[in-house]
Parts: sequence; structure tokens; C-alpha cells
Amino acid sequence: MSLDTLKSALPGYAKDLKLNLGSVIGNSDLPAQQLWGTVLATAIAARSPIVLRELEPEAKANLSPEAYTAAKSAAAIMAMNNVFYRTRHLLSDHEYGTLRAGLRMNVIGNPGVDKVDFELWSFAVSAINGCGMCLDSHEQVLRKAGIERDTVQEAFKIAAVIQAVATTLDAEAVLSE
Repeated sequence: MSLDTLKSALPGYAKDLKLNLGSVIGNSDLPAQQLWGTVLATAIAARSPIVLRELEPEAKANLSPEAYTAAKSAAAIMAMNNVFYRTRHLLSDHEYGTLRAGLRMNVIGNPGVDKVDFELWSFAVSAINGCGMCLDSHEQVLRKAGIERDTVQEAFKIAAVIQAVATTLDAEAVLSE
């Protein structure tokens, strides 16, 4: 079970996704920890059992135990934060923005891996979950840490492709029943 299994499972009409999946993972310039942490966190965020089942073993093999846990933590905390902050941002009553969040988010301050890696994974998950406020916040932290736009874009390219593969394969599973 692997990246190759996912690529071969994609239907003919999704040839571009097959090529993009191989490219964003197989030809990435990201260091292994950033790449595989992004892959794992976005596979979790994409909510596809098929995609997660195929990508998780390879991610686990390429990550230290600490990075593996941190990538899962990024997916978990951003699942909460993306809903909270997206909702706060979308409400026309801006007074909600002045209220204390009151949600525990300690893992962001102490993720157990390099903060830049955790921020990159949180950014990629936020791309899947569509939270502009979180995207801006994590992008600013990454840029202030000296991360180039090409690296930031690499993370959201991975997120986009993994989300598209998840959508396509999950739809095909339902349609073939």
C-alpha cells in the first residue's frame, strides 16, 4: 500500500491528479520531515480513509516518532481552530473577535518538532479546511521565520492535490457500489 497504489486507483479522467500526486510528493524540494509531515497532516484533514490508509505507512516510515505525532497534532488542533476562527471571521458581528477564545492550543507553542515544520503543516491543513484567517496567520509566521514563498506554495500544492485525490477516490468508491 502506497503512493503507487493511490495513483493506480485514480480513474482515467483524473490523469492530471495522478501526475500531480507523483510530482508534489515524488519531486518535492521540501526536506523529508516537512514533506511527509505535510502529507500526513493533509491526508488526515482530507478525511478520506482510502488516502490516509495508503499514505500513512510511508509518512510514518519517513518521520521520527516525534514528527509523526506532531503532524497528527497539527491536523487535530487545526480541525478545531479552522472551524472556530473561520466562523468568527465569517460572522457579521465583529464583536466575537474581541472575545477570548477560551480553547486550549498549547501544542502550537510546544509541538515537539521545529516550530517552522509545525507551522507549515498547520498552514497546509488550513488550506484544506478553508480558513483564511488561519492561512494568513500561519503564512505570516512562516515568512517571518525566513521561509520562502515557494516553500509555502509547495505546502498548499500538496494540500490541493491530496484533497482532490481524496474527493475523487471517495466518489469512485461510492459510485462503484
